[in-house]
Amino acid sequence: MKLEEVQRCALDLPDSDRAALAAELLASLPAVLMDQDDGIAEAMRRSKELDADPAMGCSWEEIKASLGR
Repeated sequence: MKLEEVQRCALDLPDSDRAALAAELLASLPAVLMDQDDGIAEAMRRSKELDADPAMGCSWEEIKASLGR
């Protein structure tokens, strides 16, 4: 079966089945960053934003509380 056929069949599935298929396909991929710099540019951008406005950050305690721990 060719990729185009698989795509056509997948797009005919109900939303819930497409979502389950998408989740399974994504879970089957290796966990790697796609940036050539491994996400360093994004990390530096976020760091600059936090330096400019420390109030936009949150503490580890706030993170744990938001997760219900």
